[in-house]
Parts: sequence; C-alpha cells; structure tokens
Amino acid sequence: MGTWIVRMAPEGAGPRLAVKDCIDVAGVPTTVGCPVVAEMAEPAANDAAVVAAARESGARIAGKTALTELCWSASGVNHWAGTPVNPRDPRRVPGGSSSGSAVAVATGEADVSLGTDTGGSVRVPAACCGVAGLKTVRGRVPVKGVYPLAPSLDTVGPIGRDVAAVELGMRLIEPGFTARPEAELTAARLGVLGVEGGVDPAIDAAVDRALAAAGVAVTHVACCDFRAALDAAGVIIDAEGFRCNAYLMPYLHQLSPHVRRNMERGARLSRADRADADQTRDQVKAVFRSLLADFPVLVLPTLAAQPPLLGQRGFPLNLLTAPVNLAGLAALALPVPAKGGVIASLQVIAAEEETVLAFGRVVEAAVAG
Repeated sequence: MGTWIVRMAPEGAGPRLAVKDCIDVAGVPTTVGCPVVAEMAEPAANDAAVVAAARESGARIAGKTALTELCWSASGVNHWAGTPVNPRDPRRVPGGSSSGSAVAVATGEADVSLGTDTGGSVRVPAACCGVAGLKTVRGRVPVKGVYPLAPSLDTVGPIGRDVAAVELGMRLIEPGFTARPEAELTAARLGVLGVEGGVDPAIDAAVDRALAAAGVAVTHVACCDFRAALDAAGVIIDAEGFRCNAYLMPYLHQLSPHVRRNMERGARLSRADRADADQTRDQVKAVFRSLLADFPVLVLPTLAAQPPLLGQRGFPLNLLTAPVNLAGLAALALPVPAKGGVIASLQVIAAEEETVLAFGRVVEAAVAG
C-alpha cells in the first residue's frame, strides 16, 4: 500500500504507465481510494478512453495508484489506502489528489502517469514531489470511464519526471501531439501574476531566478482575487461532488472525516451559492482571457509555500491552481531549484498544452544549464 492500490506486471517494451485509481482499467475494480466504493466495485468492463488510447500507443499499465478518497482533497493523505511517501521530504504531504501518480514517477516506478485535475490535483502533487504535471484544457482529453468529482471542472492529464515525460504522456493519449517550437517563446514577453497575501519569499525567489535564467522578458501583472476564486471553486466542487456521490449518503459514517464534511456542505449549498460561484468563475475566465490577449504565457508559483508537514494544518494547497480550473486553461507545474532544499515549483499557464510545454522546455533547459 502507499503509492499503489494495485501493481501489475506489464509485458513488452513500451513506456510504463501508472493510472490513478479513479480511471478505469479493464479487469480491475476502480476504488477511488474509498473503502465503501471498493466494497461495491466490480472489475471495470472496459478501459477508460485515455487508457485505451495509451495502450493503443504502446503503453504498458504498471498499476493503479493511490489518491485522496474520492479525489476530494489536495493533501494526498488517505488513511484507508495508505498515504504515498513524498520522495522529496518524507515528513511532508505528497499532495493530491493524484498523490500516487506523482510519487510513482518521482521514484522511477513508472515512466509517466495519469492523474486528474479538478482544482489542482495533478499540479499540486507534482509540485510537492518535485516532478512535472500538466492540467489539460477542459474538454481536450476525454473523461469517459473516469469517476467524476465535479464534471464542469474535471480534466485528465499526465505527470512525468520532466517535460519530455509529460510530452510523452500527451502523445500516448493523443497520438501526433507536439509542443510548439521553443524559439517562438524565447522572444515573447511573459506575464508574471501577482498574488495578494503573498508567497513564501524563497519560492518567489526560485521562480524569479528560473525566469532570469531562461532570459525571457517579464512584466508583472495583477490577476484575479485568488481567495475568491478558490472559494468559488470549492462551492462548485462540493455542490457537484455531492451530486456525483449522493448514493454514498447512507454510508456517511464510513467515509473519512474530510469527505463527510464536504458531502454535508455540498448538501447544504443553495442555488444562490452556486450562482455566486458561477459568477466568480465567469469573472476569472474574463480576467485570464484578457491577460492572454496581451501575453502568450502567464507564470506564477504552483504552491504558495512548501508542502505542509504531515498532520499539520497548512495553507490551502490549491490556492494558486484552482483559478486555472475555473478558467478552463492549460497549466504545467514544473520543479525549479531553490536555495536550502526548499521545494519550489513554477506554474506555466496558456491557452493550450502545446504552448505551456514549449515554455516549460525553455525554463527546464535554462535551470539545468
């Protein structure tokens, strides 16, 4: 237990693909890291669309990875299935909800993995574990055969040790995928998003050094109210998460405390709460649309601080990731070196995956040099 819910022994020579256990793999039950669901689950009849595409492209399924129960938390902690150990710092949370998917590639047990990202669930664990993770544009990658949390926000995306592995993940699920030529971006101006309420200075400094190493011209720009965006995403996720999981209400006492709280809140949310959240979503979309009209790429940290210590109440892990889900854009979490062993990650946002990966390659090469 820990990283994997089910290990498989794949034959052949293709890339080893780890699959988050909310995504169907034929012949294996999908448990979503939840004991109640595991009790009811039958082996999946078919692969999810993304898994079928990856197999068709030659991927070997290495197993199903652990996750936060029902994908409904960014911590990565799961007392039933086991919490994957953060390879960057075992004292800290691995991030979630795609915790096992990030750890599997960070430890070299898989070449690439699939996770889901509804409010940051690919980028947060990638950032916590020092690997790269891509949130895809909503609607680009099919979610057929994926257990839903909030259908209006859910996306599937790849996690890898570096940008090349993430690109490989995109090619597995979308044959022929290629990033933009890097030369198009080295001459472009970037928008660096300011965050009200602040980011750990060590992380800010790591991001600034990475951008300076890449030699790109940066312009600091104001963005949305991140707190308000996070609150709106929370309302949408809890409202839709409750609807998707209402069948579990009779078993509420068997769910973990944070899922119980989320379910109870989702049941209480009113139409007015949802209307307010949708209005904020529209405002966030408009802000990002306007910024991307001026800058091809927007940049900010993935996490506002280092991953919290296990058992500690930390900052909201998806504070800087959830607004991108509201906007429906592509975003890449990319590890960048920081002084004193601090865990730091740069978040690259653009209108499409081809652009974030091209810019990710520019930064990765610069910091490696």
